[in-house]
Amino acid sequence: MAIPLMRTFVALAATLTGLLPATAAAAHAPAGTTYYVDCLRGSDDAPGTGTATAWRTLDRASRAYGPGDRLLLRRGRTCAGVLAPTGSGTAAEPISIDAYGKGAKPRIEGGGARAAVLLLNVEGWEVRNLDISNTGAPTTTDRRAGLLVRLTDFGTGSHYVVDGVDVHDVNGADFKDPDPSGGILFSVTGSAVPTRFDGVRIEDSTVRRTDRTGIGTSSTWGRRPEHPNGPGTSWEAITGLRIHRNEVYDVGGDGIVVQTAKGALVEHNYVNGFNMRSAGYNAGIWAWNSDDVLYQYNEVTGGHGTLDSMAYDIDGGNNRNVYQYNYSHDNEGGFLLVCNGAGMTTNGNRVRHNISVNDRNTMAPYGVVSVVCAPTTDTQIYANTIVTDRADTALVSNNGPTGVTFRNNVFVGAPSAGSPIIDTQSVYENNLYWHTSQPRDPAALTADPLFVSASPTTPRDVRLSAGSPAVGAGLPISDGLTRDYFGNRIPNPPNLGADQDR
Repeated sequence: MAIPLMRTFVALAATLTGLLPATAAAAHAPAGTTYYVDCLRGSDDAPGTGTATAWRTLDRASRAYGPGDRLLLRRGRTCAGVLAPTGSGTAAEPISIDAYGKGAKPRIEGGGARAAVLLLNVEGWEVRNLDISNTGAPTTTDRRAGLLVRLTDFGTGSHYVVDGVDVHDVNGADFKDPDPSGGILFSVTGSAVPTRFDGVRIEDSTVRRTDRTGIGTSSTWGRRPEHPNGPGTSWEAITGLRIHRNEVYDVGGDGIVVQTAKGALVEHNYVNGFNMRSAGYNAGIWAWNSDDVLYQYNEVTGGHGTLDSMAYDIDGGNNRNVYQYNYSHDNEGGFLLVCNGAGMTTNGNRVRHNISVNDRNTMAPYGVVSVVCAPTTDTQIYANTIVTDRADTALVSNNGPTGVTFRNNVFVGAPSAGSPIIDTQSVYENNLYWHTSQPRDPAALTADPLFVSASPTTPRDVRLSAGSPAVGAGLPISDGLTRDYFGNRIPNPPNLGADQDR
């Protein structure tokens, strides 16, 4: 009975399709044309519209495309040169670059160009499953990138996706702003037309051995009351920015940096090895001149050097940014920098429910947490666990700025000689101190927190054992959170530190 019944359904479907208006039937037809590139066996004289008639070079593929078009590169092939297509798609019908066939991701080797993959003044693009490098002769003058999306006097560009792209071996010069060198970059330049991105998603991608930025955004439109000396004549913030599940290794400068954005989400990223070769100031994951950015579930390690090199950073012109549920460990520059720019406004930021294990910064005036530069306002740092095994670093160091409050944290210094807190400006309220002290905390709890490990090296090592004095010793904080770093429900009253388990 199954076969006749199936035939009945097929016949009925065919009948109904014949009764539908032509426009309704056509609505399900794929839009655009698919083009193919085979850099070993293709031919630029071929039409490029089938696997047997694929193009051979990136030059041939660097043409104009329209909504719904797809450009597919054959897996297992290496293409030399620059892929610089033009034309724009839409969110509903994007233009996509992807791979076809079997084997390793198709490789694009830029050979020292400005970018191996360059999208200039276009929108509605999705780039997936490429292996990109861009190595040229050593340089101190040439900007280079793996994937560069740049808008110049364009207006608002919408809908960009970078997914499953591997960028490595980019040896650009140490340029940060504007129009930097790096791995995966979204850059706004120009001064005639206010320009910004809207809807950028960078996910499940890797960046390795790049100079100088791993993943980043930049803009020449950054002037506003919170940054009165910023570039341009207005603040054209990137909106709809999502950076998640990426891995960044061995980058010369910043790991992941968000500049001139509003409402960005940076989560589930891993950064290992940053500020490896740059002469400038760099951090693992941070923002500049950006509001309402949420950073969560990130891990940063391997920060090199003491000229910044912090895992996370509240910097100039950052307002209502939140760091929560992040992990930092073994960074030479420390866990957190609080550093407002001169003449700028940095207000209402929160650092909560994070864990720092064995970070350090041995160069004054820095520490595991460094409060430097110009003052911020209403910076709240609470419910964090900060532990170091280094006696030659300060757990907190402040060289004069105000505006920071530490509450409900656990501070643990080196077991042998302890680690100081050097801060006579910030507010301290109801924190636990062990192998360190802060006499300015009127409700200080000086006691062993009884971690599950006496020598922590992982987040789980700083969970609280039964009988810990930190259990139930916190002040209630109404911030809308219901879970801690480990997924435990936050009790009332809460524990001190990041572990809220009872």
